[in-house]
Order: sequence, then structure tokens, then C-alpha cells
Amino acid sequence: MKTMTTDVAVVGSGPAGLAAATAAAEREVSVLIIEREIELGGILQQCIHNGFGVEIFAQDLTGPEYAQRYIERARQAGVQALLDSMVLDVLPDRRIYVTNPRDGIVEVHPKAIVLAMGCRERTRGALAIPGTRPAGVYTAGTAQRLVNIEGYMPGRRFVILGSGDIGMIMARRLTFEGAVVERVLENMPYLNGLSRNYVQCIRDYNIPLEFCRTVAEVRGRKRVEAVVSVAVDEQRRPIPGTEEVIPCDTLLLSVGLIPENELSRRMGIHMDPATGGPIVDERMGTSLRGVFAAGNVVHVYDLVDWVTRAGEVAGRSAAEHVLGLDRASGKRIRTVAGKNVRLVVPQVFGLDALLEQGVQLQLRVRQPIEEKTRLTVTAETKELFRKTLRYVRPGEMIQIEMEPRVGRWLENTDSVVVDIAKAD
Repeated sequence: MKTMTTDVAVVGSGPAGLAAATAAAEREVSVLIIEREIELGGILQQCIHNGFGVEIFAQDLTGPEYAQRYIERARQAGVQALLDSMVLDVLPDRRIYVTNPRDGIVEVHPKAIVLAMGCRERTRGALAIPGTRPAGVYTAGTAQRLVNIEGYMPGRRFVILGSGDIGMIMARRLTFEGAVVERVLENMPYLNGLSRNYVQCIRDYNIPLEFCRTVAEVRGRKRVEAVVSVAVDEQRRPIPGTEEVIPCDTLLLSVGLIPENELSRRMGIHMDPATGGPIVDERMGTSLRGVFAAGNVVHVYDLVDWVTRAGEVAGRSAAEHVLGLDRASGKRIRTVAGKNVRLVVPQVFGLDALLEQGVQLQLRVRQPIEEKTRLTVTAETKELFRKTLRYVRPGEMIQIEMEPRVGRWLENTDSVVVDIAKAD
């Protein structure tokens, strides 16, 4: 068995992995990326639409263009890569077992690890849609890869279930290729993706989008011939008598993303049921010392620029661990999701970090509020932070900056609560 050593091992080379690897290597530690595909870049390579890099580069780039900039930065920083390599296991002592066609099984011994495996799509099996099992049912991401990388059109008449960003982007992409998108169905009464994707991909191309409707049945033997759409009530239960048969040859599923955390769970890392990812602190550190996580493996982000920023934090933290520059473990403060808040990241932060440089919180709401909204952060009865928002939506992540000055109110408490409600 081949053995390799490195200061920092990064699992995954999407935007979080590339950013983490580059940030660590720029602090003059050795870095090894482990990537299961034959090239670096992760999901960015199949995202040929624009909209990437607006915040970081102040430019409107495609996914491959954005990836290439970080690939070049990583190479210039001396980052090494194991491509076409699948991670079999990661042990709590940070030993990583990898397999690839060239070397067989490789044992990697890093001093620190950054987990950046990204996320995966929910499939038809997870939804348990009734009906036959014909060809022509794909996740939206699979269809995206087929069209953009393999050059293969999976169908000609489509129904898309779910208003996630990938589904809306694919509705436009398929229209470009001459296909007909018969309907986009969303079982919630609100959009589950970004408003800009609705405007640019759905409304601008006159693609029908129906809320509070889902797919009740898939019809067809060898190939999808139609789906049965049905309205749902407030508990997402089908309403009898509202069925509609929509002829089509392909059903795309855009019904949510799940952080890819099988490795994290096997390592025994503490997980957050709200995010589906590891519990992390402001340094993107997990419950295992020397193991960090970043990007969609922690929680699903809206913008690649934000994923990159998280990767940079994780990479710097991993390098500091290797160099023995870890921050001393002081008082820890928990973040609690309060009224109409579904999740908050990081789930814990150091009081010393807040006092020195402030802490950024990222959160998502449970229900949309399409009017002026008040966001507050409180510690017991003391209001630490208040911000007024024009609206809040589940499909759009919120970021706030906790300033160092509020830290003095946290010396006698161990948690803060984030609430969102209609403004008075």
C-alpha cells in the first residue's frame, strides 16, 4: 500500500475545496487535494451559465471560467492533487484511505483535513412518487451534466418538479436547445430558489410555473409518457379532483440538495439536523480537532462566491492548526435558531473571536415574509443586533455581521437567539 504525507488534505475540489487549498498553501504549508473526478473544479465545470464571481472578481463569469481562476491560483501556490481518486474512509485520527486506478489503495497522513465534498440532489426514490419506473426521470443536475458536458439531450418535452435553482436554470437551458418545458411544478406556495433565477430563467422565457402542485404519478412503460399533476393543501397532501395529466417524455427533479456527509458521520463528527452538515465554529472547525469543513458540505449556499469565502476561512484555519497557531479555546457561545429561523451557521463561536474581529452569521428562514421584516439577535433580555430587511424568503440566505462591541454583553451567557418577524 502506497503512503503519502501532507500538511493539509482537502477532500473535494469544487469552489470550497479549491479556495481552502489555495488559502492554506499561501501560508506555506503543503496541501493535497483529493478529487474523485478526472479534473479539478467540481460542479462548476458543468455550470456553463454566467452569474459567478460577481462579488469576488467583480465580473460575470461562467462556472468553468470561475473554476479555472482558482485552479491556476492553486497550482501557482504549489497545491498537489490526486485526481480520479475516491476516498474510501477517513478515520478520527485523520488517516485517509483513497483508491484510484493508478496506485490502488493509498493511505494519506495529513496533519489537518478540510472536508469540501459539496452536496447531492434528492432523487425520485427519496420522494416516493407513485407510478412505473420508465426511462426519462432525471435529477436536474444529472440533466445539466448530460447537456453541458456529454452533449446529450435527455428528452424533448419536459416537466420540472421543484423550483430549485438548478431546475430553473435547466428550464432555460433546455429551451435554448429547442426543447419544450411544459410546466415547472412547486409543492410549496413560494419559490425555493433565487428570485433572479426565476426572472431570468422562467419569467423571461414564458415557462409556466405553478405553486402548490406536485407530481402524483409517473406514467409510461419503457419511457415516460406523461405525469399526473395534483394540487396540494397546506399540509402538502394531494387534493382529490385536482389531477391533471401532462404529456411529456422527461421528468426532471429539482427538489432540494443534501450536504454530502457520509465521511463526516463515519468520523464521528457532531452533526446539525437542521443543516444536514457538521456543527462548525467561526473558523469552520468541526468537533474533531484538526478537521474543518466548508461550503455546501456544511449547509447549502446560494452563491459560489460565498462558498469560496467559507473555503478560504477553512483553509486558513487548517494551516494555522498545522503551524501551531490555533486560537486558545476560550468561552464558546451557541447560536440558536429562534422565531421563523430554520438554521444558523456557525452553530458556535468563540467570544474571543467576536471581541477581536466580529463574527458573521448565516441563516435561512422557515416561511417567507413579503414585507418589511425585523431581524434581531438577543442574549437573554439584551438585544445585541437589529436589522430591517425588505423581505425574507426561504430560498435566499441572509448574512449578518456581529460587531466586536456586542461581545461585552456575552460574558455571563452561553447563547444568542436569532429571531425574524414582521417589522412593527
